[in-house]
Amino acid sequence: MTTIGKLENTPIGTIWVAASDSGLVGVSLWDDEQQFISEIARLTGEAVEFFDDPGPVISGALVELDAYFRGELREFLTPIDWSILKPFQLDVLEHVFAIPYGRTTSYRAIAEAIGRPGAMRAVGRANATNPIPIIIPCHRVLGADGKLHGYGARGGIETKAWLLQLEGSWLI
Repeated sequence: MTTIGKLENTPIGTIWVAASDSGLVGVSLWDDEQQFISEIARLTGEAVEFFDDPGPVISGALVELDAYFRGELREFLTPIDWSILKPFQLDVLEHVFAIPYGRTTSYRAIAEAIGRPGAMRAVGRANATNPIPIIIPCHRVLGADGKLHGYGARGGIETKAWLLQLEGSWLI
């Protein structure tokens, strides 16, 4: 069973969250609820259900995201359902998940860390298709030149820069 919830009025807009019984399967920084539901159904192979009480995973994620945006949370503890990821993306996003709050790394460093030093573009693609942004902090990954290179969310690179500034890790 997959359920969804939302956090409204964050500094970057409404955030949608989806979870299976095993953990988070999606976070959307876009406004389109129907598109998010369709994407989650595609990822999980299940219909998305709505409940007055979406359960502990969704509730926990919403509380943690709210605290993150207030600058009160540095580490997300809500479980993630890693089973929705393909093997290469899983390798990449597990490394991204381990990037500490306030720190950044490069696509090249991740490619080297997973034993695929020539796979920087593939690492970039795995980040671009990260289904759980912020919680799996793909915004903490920069180009080898230390510059911002894309962010697939509402606001694009400006949102990525804002998140990094919130964390004090990258100043414009």
